[in-house]
Amino acid sequence: MKTLILAFSALLASAAVFAAPSPDTTVIHDKNAFHVHLDVDKVLSSTDISQACGVIPARLDYLDHQGREHVLDYDVQGSGCINDH
Repeated sequence: MKTLILAFSALLASAAVFAAPSPDTTVIHDKNAFHVHLDVDKVLSSTDISQACGVIPARLDYLDHQGREHVLDYDVQGSGCINDH
């Protein structure tokens, strides 16, 4: 009986180890700079600037070619200014 309990405990402990999130699942926050090389494989979301006017903060969430998630915060000129030529 003790052997059965010990084996079951070992099974639960090993399952908990494999279920724990790996350190590679953390989101990488990229620095906002002109010289940053972005390795974008898939865009997850981006800020809608179509209704904004002036310089606004924006955000780009994307996956790189290795499947890691990145976040880039930056400033952008909104494209919703009516009298802006």
